[in-house]
Amino acid sequence: MKKLGLASIGAAFQRAYERAVGRMHLIVANSENVRGRIQRFLGRDSIVVYPPCDTEGFAFAEPQGYYLSTARLVALKRVDRIIDAFRALPGKQLVVASGGDDAEALRRRAAEAPNIRFVGWTDERELRSLVAGAVATIYVPKDEDFGMSPVESMAAGKPVIGVAEGGLLETVLDGETGLLLPAGFTAEDIAAAVDWLTAPRALSMRRACEARAAQFTRARFINGMRAAIASAGGIEVGVAGAGVREGAA
Repeated sequence: MKKLGLASIGAAFQRAYERAVGRMHLIVANSENVRGRIQRFLGRDSIVVYPPCDTEGFAFAEPQGYYLSTARLVALKRVDRIIDAFRALPGKQLVVASGGDDAEALRRRAAEAPNIRFVGWTDERELRSLVAGAVATIYVPKDEDFGMSPVESMAAGKPVIGVAEGGLLETVLDGETGLLLPAGFTAEDIAAAVDWLTAPRALSMRRACEARAAQFTRARFINGMRAAIASAGGIEVGVAGAGVREGAA
């Protein structure tokens, strides 16, 4: 009965969502990835305005020899594969700066790996310090809407080991500001990427990373939204981000 009740609520919400979308004259998506979902599931076109990223709050510091994961510890973020990669790389250091439903399971998974350190959720100051001191960051979620973490990493001049799907295809430049693994990547693929992305090689990407992050500033977001509102002539504008997921229609 509980499942039936939840299903009914979900169906009612979906109908209300679709009616609301139908009333909108212009829809703004936060990525081409989401724009594609809107077209696929709702049959509506939209324009893309990338979200405002805190590019000014992240700055470069000399790398301290560790790689960093800031993704929430839930299944869709696939941090388990990052853990497994570093279990096979005892000479490489991983810092996991986040929490989530899978935190305890992942800590147990890494229990025999002293090169993996969990620091839990951090405040903004500590997070910026961790990003600044990393060799590179690792972010491999499943079909991310957009993903601000890679942009924050690049703002600090740190390349990203990511995955060639979702919003990362729109932010990380493969071979220039990091590496994009294939969608069906394994822990072994992450390990190979870490081995390749040494501190000197990561440092050589610093300027390209900073330049790429500059494409996603708050100023660009504000200008993009102003242009969207102007093009709509003051009529209703809808903004779509994480609300449109696979299976939403």
